[in-house]
Amino acid sequence: MTEALSFTDIVRLIEQDIPFNRLLGLEVEAFTGDAVQVGFDAREDLIGNYALRVLHGGVISATLDLVGGLTALAAILGEMETQTPEALGERFARFGTIDLRVDYLRPGAGERFTATGVPLRVGRRVAVTRMELTNEQETLIAVGTGTYITG
Repeated sequence: MTEALSFTDIVRLIEQDIPFNRLLGLEVEAFTGDAVQVGFDAREDLIGNYALRVLHGGVISATLDLVGGLTALAAILGEMETQTPEALGERFARFGTIDLRVDYLRPGAGERFTATGVPLRVGRRVAVTRMELTNEQETLIAVGTGTYITG
């Protein structure tokens, strides 16, 4: 049996190895088979509406998409424990978004944002997840549903 991917490995991959995630400043806060949580701070370069000083919709959707994919990965990680590191890398490289729906409920105002995801259904090749984005006051800003190819 090979060594499973650790929380530290996942955090390094998501936060440091993927340039777009570094650009957004995403930080993995929780990663389990039941739920994933990612946070980030508001910054000037993430603003989409200058007059209202709120997040760009693309930042919101990209964050929810990442959380949905991570949620799918977390849900199937247990079945991947016996795979070699090379096989894990190949499977992870095949992960991708099939469909993403985002409902913007209110403007993305705040100083700190948290996105959470939970699995709705996880099959052998496809996973469906539900995601939410809130601010530091726990105001619900957007929700999403994502469908992901998992291998």
